[in-house]
This record gives sequence, C-alpha cells and structure tokens, in this order.
Amino acid sequence: MKTNGARFLESLGIPFELREYEVDPSNPQDLTALTVAKKIGMPPEQVFKTLLVTAGPNIYRFAVIPGDAELDFKKLARAAGLRKAEMAPLKDVQPLTGYIRGGVTLFGARKPYPVYIDETVVLFDRISVSAGARGVQLILSPADYLRAAQALEVEVQTADLTKDIQQSSGALGAPSLHRPFGARVGDDEPNPPSSPEGRP
Repeated sequence: MKTNGARFLESLGIPFELREYEVDPSNPQDLTALTVAKKIGMPPEQVFKTLLVTAGPNIYRFAVIPGDAELDFKKLARAAGLRKAEMAPLKDVQPLTGYIRGGVTLFGARKPYPVYIDETVVLFDRISVSAGARGVQLILSPADYLRAAQALEVEVQTADLTKDIQQSSGALGAPSLHRPFGARVGDDEPNPPSSPEGRP
C-alpha cells in the first residue's frame, strides 16, 4: 500500500522498505508499538512511535521514541524549551496531523511541527516508523530518517526523551531495558581508574 509517508520519502530519493501487517482496529492492543514490532519481526526498541504532544493552545511537537519506552514529558519540555508538555487529546490528533492513532508519522502530516527524536535512534542500522496508515511501516536507516525529518524545514533534535525503567516501574536499581548501550550524554562520568599504588 503506497502511503503519503512513502510518497514523501520517494520525493526525496530516500530508500525504504514498506512492510505491511494485519491489524484489528477494534483491538486497542493491536495499535501498540510492541504489537507492531512482533508482527513485523523487529525488536521493539527499533520500532519508533510518533506521538503528538502539546504545550498549550496551538503549541504542538512531535516526539518520536522507541516502542518499548515511555515518553518523559519533563525531558521533552526541557529539550524543546517549553514550560510543560502533555499528550495532545486523541480527538485532536487526526484534525491536526491528518493521521489516526496507530498511523501517525512525520511525513505527509497536515502541518509539520518541530520534531524531537529519542537519541537511541542512532544506535541501529535501521528503524521502523509508521508509514501514515495502520498496518504499514516504513523501514529505513536512522540517517535517512533524520534527513527526511530535516526536509520538513522544522526544528529537528535528538535528545534523551524516555523514562528510565526505575522511574516508570519503581524498581530501584533496575537496568534500563531499552538502553543496553552504556553511558548516555548527561550520565555521570565513570569513576577514574584507581592508581597503580592502590592495586594489589
């Protein structure tokens, strides 16, 4: 199925794969990024979901985060220079973007809004994002995704946008399942190596 998202990438000469899957619109679980990841056979951290976020009347931003993660509104607000941020009401998503829940993408949206993408996007050789319709995903390289986002002529930034696992689950000291890649920008520096005199 050719979608507006696919047409937009074609207009830029960006290579991509379209991957279709069955979806039951009456089952809300079928619209989640985790379910989509299973259906297209990709790890959930490589299947990025596009969320429409608001900071007040007529202030909207796209937040793009891994499918196994939860958006941290404080981190997004800080990255975007906003006082606060929250999900845009579901009833507003289609009028503002032209897309329905489970099919929202940056590309071909009714209006381009500034884009904030979780920094983990660059860790993969390819990622999946909605093609602009339920049941269709675009698979492309992160570099090409960022290039296509910049072609929208809006602000595009990568930043740490997701809740840490211990924040969302309350499990103190639990490792971050969607960030198994070591230190991030802003993490504490590792302890300096001990001096040779201190070694046995």
